[in-house]
Amino acid sequence: MTSRASRTLSGAVSIALAVGALALTGPAAEANRAAGGTASIEAATRAAAPAVPDLRVRTIVGGLSIPWDVQSIGTGGLLVTERDKARLSVVRKGKRRTVRFPRSSVWVSGETGLMSIAVDPRFAKTRRFWTCQGWQQGSAHDVRVSMWKLSANERKASLVRHVVTGLPTTSGRHGGCRVLLDADSKALYVGTGDAADPANPRTLTSLGGKVLRVDRRTGKAMPDNPFADASDPRQRLVYNYGHRNVQGLAQRADGSIVSIEHGSYRDDEVNAVLAGADYGWNPGPGYDESVPMTDQSLPGEQTEAIWTSGTPTIATSGAAWTSGDQWGAYADSLAVAALGGERLLLIRFDAGLAQMDVATPPALQRYGRLRSVTSLPNGDLLVTTSNAGNDDRILRVSPR
Repeated sequence: MTSRASRTLSGAVSIALAVGALALTGPAAEANRAAGGTASIEAATRAAAPAVPDLRVRTIVGGLSIPWDVQSIGTGGLLVTERDKARLSVVRKGKRRTVRFPRSSVWVSGETGLMSIAVDPRFAKTRRFWTCQGWQQGSAHDVRVSMWKLSANERKASLVRHVVTGLPTTSGRHGGCRVLLDADSKALYVGTGDAADPANPRTLTSLGGKVLRVDRRTGKAMPDNPFADASDPRQRLVYNYGHRNVQGLAQRADGSIVSIEHGSYRDDEVNAVLAGADYGWNPGPGYDESVPMTDQSLPGEQTEAIWTSGTPTIATSGAAWTSGDQWGAYADSLAVAALGGERLLLIRFDAGLAQMDVATPPALQRYGRLRSVTSLPNGDLLVTTSNAGNDDRILRVSPR
């Protein structure tokens, strides 16, 4: 904690204690003085502590199959991807409509299909959005990020260009893939999986097991990327490396970004997204998943996670930050979906991204596997379920 933050916190506590002491009169004041002021401290602490909000959970739309992501396109509309069906949809007033796009070109295998979405902040004018998906051309396939334009009647999405291509694939396992538009620049962040290939995470010329940072329109490396001067154009895209399977990216109001990653049999991770950092996943030779998620025996410096699940994993996935005073004790928390854990975690961090505490609201422990989390402008959250079948849902979570 900075000295300025410490002084601010100290001053706030002093004011709270003073108010608490003034509130105690008569016998209560006598009891407080006899207890050395303990009662006033406890009273002030209780008065200052934000309340835990009740959470109202509503189904926005059902009848979905493994919805991987959902994002707002404004005016009440939602854009939704379904991984295995390679289906893109617009949802309005609880009704789903399929959007025509080249879904036959989407490569679906294992954990790979039609996955993440990012929507242009100026969508009302540009109609543009980005997706990350498996892609096939003849017998070849990869994972790629593509930019699209949605028609005014919301019935068709036209390809503008493929922004990033060549994310590695094998069987479809560990296909990633999460995209995030940086609120502070023209950058697009792309979290990728290692394709279950032990060479990918630490090979800087591979795009697997990385967080990439590219110009959102052209796909070129941002000029201040840590490897922007590398001779290999693929390495120029790399922002950090040593990841197993990045499933989430979320940007806090202060601009800091975190990634959420599937662990092996242990240690799902939340990581601070830092330039040039090595997060220490190295399952080679072979694909030895008994190694630590962050292996400190490797050469160089490995960056530890800011939160881990421990053993066993709960398969953390998408995430978003809560915003607004209505969240009370859950305000400014990272809301993380868990697939295997079948819950939503609300993890609080301090200003320096040190973990403070974790809550798991019971209201979000009755819907099975949870995949993606999106924050709406009014502070509500959208959460998708991922229960293999045809009755997955988009949930709206409102604190009250």
